[in-house]
Amino acid sequence: MFIAMNRFKIKPGHEQTFIEVWKNRDSYLDTVPGFQGFHLLQGPSNEEYTLFSSHASWESRQHFDDWTRSDAFRKAHANAGTPRDIFAGPPQLECFEVVL
Repeated sequence: MFIAMNRFKIKPGHEQTFIEVWKNRDSYLDTVPGFQGFHLLQGPSNEEYTLFSSHASWESRQHFDDWTRSDAFRKAHANAGTPRDIFAGPPQLECFEVVL
């Protein structure tokens, strides 16, 4: 199994806007071979930001890489609709191979 996570720092007061964008977007993930599951996680908050993480599980790294080169990926990200001014910094991609 392979897990791809994006960490997002969202400015205080914009958390619900960020959640609504994710709730209402069409990710096309369920159409892609190897996709296993997705979660949007809300983490701790401080004066500067609230931490969120998108967490997608894949059968393998190859399945994830194929997704990033797919038409489904381009369609999902073309209409993401997140206002840029709610971010307290750029997203950070983190990828993991499950070892246990």
